[in-house]
Parts: sequence; C-alpha cells; structure tokens
Amino acid sequence: MSAASCLLTEDQFLCSICLDVFTDPVTTPCGHNFCKTCITEHWDINVQCPNCKEVFNTRPELRVNTFISEMAAQFRQSAQQKASSSSSEQQVSKPGEVPCDVCTGTKLKALKSCLVCLASYCETHLEPHLTMSGLKRHQLIDPVENLEGRMCTKHDKMLELFCKTDQMCVCVFCTISDHKTHDVVPLKEEYEVKKAKLGKTEAEIQQMIQRRQLKIQEIKSSVELSKEGADREIADGVQVFTALKESVERSQAELIDTIKEKQRKTEKQAEGFIKELEQEISELKKRSTEVEQLSRSEDHLHLLQSFLSLNAAPPTKDWTDFSVHPPSYEGTVVRAVAQLEETFNKQMNKLLTEVKLKKVQQYAVDVTLDPDTAHLDLTLSDDGKQVKHGDARKNLPKSPKRFSHFPCVLAKQSFSSGRFYYEVQVKGKTDWYLGVARESINRKEKIILTPQNGCWTICLRNENEYEARAGPTFRLSLKSQPQKVGVFMDYEEGLVSFYDLDSAALIYSFTGCSFTEKLYAYFSPGPHHDGKNSAPLIISPVNHTE
Repeated sequence: MSAASCLLTEDQFLCSICLDVFTDPVTTPCGHNFCKTCITEHWDINVQCPNCKEVFNTRPELRVNTFISEMAAQFRQSAQQKASSSSSEQQVSKPGEVPCDVCTGTKLKALKSCLVCLASYCETHLEPHLTMSGLKRHQLIDPVENLEGRMCTKHDKMLELFCKTDQMCVCVFCTISDHKTHDVVPLKEEYEVKKAKLGKTEAEIQQMIQRRQLKIQEIKSSVELSKEGADREIADGVQVFTALKESVERSQAELIDTIKEKQRKTEKQAEGFIKELEQEISELKKRSTEVEQLSRSEDHLHLLQSFLSLNAAPPTKDWTDFSVHPPSYEGTVVRAVAQLEETFNKQMNKLLTEVKLKKVQQYAVDVTLDPDTAHLDLTLSDDGKQVKHGDARKNLPKSPKRFSHFPCVLAKQSFSSGRFYYEVQVKGKTDWYLGVARESINRKEKIILTPQNGCWTICLRNENEYEARAGPTFRLSLKSQPQKVGVFMDYEEGLVSFYDLDSAALIYSFTGCSFTEKLYAYFSPGPHHDGKNSAPLIISPVNHTE
C-alpha cells in the first residue's frame, strides 16, 4: 500500500469542495468523492453533484469509503513527514515571490495561501492547517498576494461566484441581495468560458503575428529584390561609364599624340636646317682663317699664286627663302572633339544595347517547332530546333493548323502574357523570316506579312536586302550581316524587338502593338533557290551577354 501511494498525487486526495485532503470520504452515486461534512452541507442547499451537476431527486444515503479513507490517511502522514523533512530546506522569499505572513525577521517563501485566514504560510507555519481538524477545513490555494482582494468588501465573504449580468465577482450573500435576479454562475464555470475566449483571442493574436511576420518577410524579400536590381543597375552603369571614360581618355591621348607629332616634325626640320647652317659656318670660318693668314704674307709670289684659290667663296646654300614655320593647330581640338562625339555616340548606343540585351535575355524560353503547322516543303529536325526548305514536298495528312501557301512554321509554345526571348542562327542563308504571329493568322491563303494580318517579322531577301514587314515594308540599313538574331516580345507593353547578337545592335522594334490573342514564334527559312539557301534556321541556346 505504501509503495502504491507514492505513485499517487496530492490532487487525487483533495476534496473539490474544501480543497483539503479527504476527511471521512464518501462516494456519491455518480462516482465522485467528497468529505462527508462538505457534501452534506452542500446538499443542504442543493442536492446535486458539485462536479458533474447531476441532480438527485432523493437525497442519497452516504457511507464512509474505508478504502479511500485509509489511502488519504496514509497520504496525509506521508505529506507531513515530507514537510517535516524538508523544513530545513525552505527558501527565503525573493523579490516577486509571496512571503510567509507569520515569519518574523527573515521571511520564508510561502507554500500556500488560506482564503479563510487571509494569510500566506511557509511550510513550517502551514503545518497546523494540515494537522488540526479545525484548520483542515480552510481553503488553501497556491500562494497569492492581496488576499483581501478575494473577499467581498460588503459581506466579508469569499468571492466564489460570478455575476454575468454585471460582469463581476460576488459572494454567496450577494446573490440574495444586490444580485438576486441576476445570472450568477460559479467562478470555475465562468473561468472556463473566459479561458476559452482567451484561448480564441490568443489564437487570433498568433494569427495576426504570423500574418505580420509573413508581411515582414514579404517586405524583406521586396527589399532584397530591389537591392539585387539596384546592384545590377549599378554594375551596368559602371560598365557603361567605364567604357565611355576609357573612350574619352583614348581620344585625349590621340589628340595629344597628334599635336606632339606635329611638334616633333617641326623640331626635326629645324634641326636639319641648323645642322647644315653650322656645317657651312664651319667651312666659312676655315676659309676666313686661311684668307687672314694669306693677307699677312709678305711673299709676293706665294700671295699671288694662292689668291685665286682663296678669293672664291666656298660652296654654300642661299638661305634667304628658308624658314621654319610653326605648325598650325587651328581646328585640331575641334576635329578631335567632333570625332570623339561620333565615337562616343556609337559606343554609348552599343553599350546601352548590350545592357538592354542582357536584360531581355533573362526572359529566355525553350522554343521548339510544331510539325503540325509546318508547310509541306519544310524539313524539321527530330529535336524541333532546326528547319530548312526540303528538296521535295512531303505527303502528310491535312491539318487545319498547317500553312499551305508560304513555307513557314510556328513554335509549339504560345504566350498570352509576360515577356519571352529566343535566339535563332541565320548563318549561311540568303533568305529568312523571323518574328511572332497571332494564333488566328491565315494559314491557307496568300497574305502579306504585316501587323495588320497578325504577323510581326523582319526578313532577309536576295542575300543583302533586310526589311521590317511593318506594312508598308521598311528597308533596314545594317552595317553588318547578322549571323544570329535575338527575338524579344513584351505582351503587355506591345513590343517586339530584334537584335544582332554579334554586334550587340538593335535591328528593329515594333512598338505600340495591340496583342489580344495567343502569340507564337514564327519561322521561315525562305525559298530553296537551287541549294543557295539550303542552310537551316537553328533555334540556339541563349548565351547570356557578359
């Protein structure tokens, strides 16, 4: 029995009316246990179970449950021994803890508060409430401060009921006076109601917290995306301005070299003149010395014999019309600036196009050709990435999707919103057509490829004639023949653009378009031309511009 009781807790031996260990425990017909005196006094007011609220029409006859009585006695003895053995280990009350009201000097931590005595007790001073029959009936609770606040100020009785009408705690006597006709329930019942409401409120608060945490994550993600976009823009800007700065520095260096080269030529010419003049001066000084020496001679024969050879001046150049003219720098800086402006504009346009191309390549999609739309003269590769004009017409079943007049084919993928981009190799071809077409384009009759007829394309004709089929046709002037073309479309913006990927140049843009249907990538390798245009159009994987 002793070993078994050790597994039981204090709550199992407490009467739910007096909240103390059972004294003469009895069992009601509904199976609940109470102190005999507690349930008897309770039934003097209302013959129903305090726990399950079962009403008894006839007041049951109660007898002491000897088994529970013995178990309660053993538990009480065990609790007293435990309290006695641990009394030396009691803790001193700390700030925020309820102190014992009986302790003098050092206040120990309270173990229980008594709602009858309106005082809190440490383990030592609580012992009378556990052993003395008169005090054992008092209601003990976990230690709390301000016990007076639990008492009705008007009737000096414990607040154990709740008036739902006035939303306030009341005592038993309040129910027969000020709150006589009000809706009054036990504190525990209203406690459960309020606790449930608090639980619901807590759940709502947690949901609000969670929604706000998600919003914080959303905002942080937006900031991160913004930062990434800003970093990309800064990198692109630095790239553009660095290239332009280098271009300006190169032009400045070329201007300085040009001016210095003119100065070097002037200095070289002057050095040549000076060298000749110094040589002649040297010869003339030598002749002057000889003439001076001869003029001092008193030998008549020698002077006469030498006179003829010394009288003639040594061979010299007539320097009258020779001069060194400083080079003219007039217009040098102006011409350099004009050339820089031209180079600057070309370089800037190229860099801006490279930046734009880099951005549109982010919308690259995987495009494959749809054989059900291919003209019978066309041959498609097994992977759907290449198309060329075949040598012979194919014999295939009729299809409402197939083009019957012009040798062209659409992609399988359709787009009705957003942006998409793909690249096509056109190397080695003399004719080709590329662009996008709406789903309802006429596939059975001859039509002119224009936006009005649902097709936005550019083309190469007769080897070197590039055109935008804008209705009317617009002749394109390209500085180089594209080997690979990038096609970009923005559905909402109404934009279709074509890029020469080798020169990173914009070929042409259709702007202000109105798209209302599904759009498909459009391809035509052009006529065969007896093998001159046999190279295929090839849908290439996108190599992102660095």
